[in-house]
Amino acid sequence: MTDDRHERIRQRAHEIWEQAGRPEGAHMEHWEQAAAEIDAAGKPKKAPKKAAAAKVEKPKAAKAEKPAKAPAKAKAAKPKAKA
Repeated sequence: MTDDRHERIRQRAHEIWEQAGRPEGAHMEHWEQAAAEIDAAGKPKKAPKKAAAAKVEKPKAAKAEKPAKAPAKAKAAKPKAKA
């Protein structure tokens, strides 16, 4: 146990003891509570992985494509008159 962690636990346990009305014989419970609080505060919260986050997202609905227009009928070409 590092000295810094030990000191933080000691200070927090003392605060808990005072808040509880300074009862006798509860020092171990106060120490364990303080240690749990200090340890929980020191752990960073895990961010979801990108792959996991991608699975959670709902896929967007694909836009329906408009049916292609049928090509216009080709008009019959009239022969040009020669002059």
